[in-house]
Amino acid sequence: MRAAAHIVTAAEAVAAIPSGATIAVGGFVGAGHPEALTAALEQRFLAESEPRDLTLVYAAGQGDREARGLNHLAHEGLLKRVVGGHWNLAPKLGQLALENKIEAYNFPQGIVCVLMREIAAKRPGVFSKIGINTFIDPRAEGGRLNKRTTEPLVELMTIDDEHWLRYRTFPVTVGFIRATSADRRGNLSMEREGLIGEVLPIAQAAKNHGGIVIAQVERIVDRIADPKAVQVPGMLVDYVVVSDPAQHAQTFAEQFNEAFVSAPGGNFALAPLPFSERKIIGRRALAEIKRGDIVNLGIGLPETVAAVAAETGRLDEFTLTLESGPIGGVPASGLSFGCSHFPEAVIDQPAQFDFYDGGGLDVAVLGAVEVDNQGSVNVSNLGDRFAGVGGFVNITQSAKRVIFCCTFRAGGLEVAMKGGALSIVREGRHAKFVKNVKQVCFHGPSAVWRGQQVLYVTERAVFELTTSGLSLKEIAPGIMPMRDILLQMEFQPIIAAPWTMPDECFAVS
Repeated sequence: MRAAAHIVTAAEAVAAIPSGATIAVGGFVGAGHPEALTAALEQRFLAESEPRDLTLVYAAGQGDREARGLNHLAHEGLLKRVVGGHWNLAPKLGQLALENKIEAYNFPQGIVCVLMREIAAKRPGVFSKIGINTFIDPRAEGGRLNKRTTEPLVELMTIDDEHWLRYRTFPVTVGFIRATSADRRGNLSMEREGLIGEVLPIAQAAKNHGGIVIAQVERIVDRIADPKAVQVPGMLVDYVVVSDPAQHAQTFAEQFNEAFVSAPGGNFALAPLPFSERKIIGRRALAEIKRGDIVNLGIGLPETVAAVAAETGRLDEFTLTLESGPIGGVPASGLSFGCSHFPEAVIDQPAQFDFYDGGGLDVAVLGAVEVDNQGSVNVSNLGDRFAGVGGFVNITQSAKRVIFCCTFRAGGLEVAMKGGALSIVREGRHAKFVKNVKQVCFHGPSAVWRGQQVLYVTERAVFELTTSGLSLKEIAPGIMPMRDILLQMEFQPIIAAPWTMPDECFAVS
């Protein structure tokens, strides 16, 4: 008969991690992140200088842009290599990569979480078109972020006369996962977690490579009554750590929000947005979403789409989804991003990306840091730091319609409405429509070839991707095309006969 689970302290659990291990960590921003485990591993390294030379693998970004999450692991000597989907929430990790102190890879979030399944099954890799003609393509940078990083982990292959990328598998020997409850045999349930993530693939991957699985939980129960509620069976779990509540907040913004684990129909209202350039953009993007659409909204400016949909009573017309797994409801923002208020369902993250990669999304609304004249977009390379692509590549490459939302220029932009006309009170300091993007995360010409419909929505103009490049489709009322658009971008778009942006975008309310 199998023995009961080993219930230990976080310090005792991380003491079992050897130098040179490959550790996979689950979580999404703060939701599902095993904070007690990453903090304990940091404390052990600072006290003992052990373990050393770890490889860290994670799909979604995990951190608070300060000290929590994967920032705990950002120590020279502790890490040798990092393979991650998003870096911006763990700037200390990014700094190590910028300073060439670790090997660093940025792969699509959807690839990394699905890769855990392939590692568990000991298959040779993920074969996908996701990433072709972006900086992840081995004909470009191969997802490598600095000079120290040389080993190719992705290769171009030809299968049935088509180009595919093969993302190589490698052994995972430690799994850090989190759940709500563990029973005495180590079975894990997630009733108070806002998402499922990829806890099962991580556990299977580590176990099948002779490694260890450490689960952080909120409580121990005698038995989990419904076997279907078990997300990770106890046979995969080596150590269970009961965490302090301070290290088991549901997200990095909230200790616990009942709405994230409640059925649809709860009372939740989004606060009305004040008039701003963000609201203009949100209104115009919302106009592209049709009744019945399945939609993904990115973090940041795209979140305004949900807010203006709530104001206009349109939230029930379409289904909002998140790459982390929630379906339906209203996505949370900020450090609670990854959870949804009153979702209809929450599936695991690899399954969500299977649906996305297969073309299940009708509309994706995402941000853009830079756009060039071919319609290619950069969201990852910010010059002084690595933001990473997260799920951006999967989502933008697969959705039927893509709407990029950004202000026309960045840095101090201020707008106002005067007499029905949009006025640029203070121009942004930095161009966003540039000759060449620093890094290609979305490849415009490939999108044209795939037949995607792509718009670029700003507060003063809307552009459309065509076979000849970016075309000026709409102009805001009161905007002077030469002064306010053409002289404020680094290339000449195609100009036919642009329309006026809809009046409802500019209502001052």
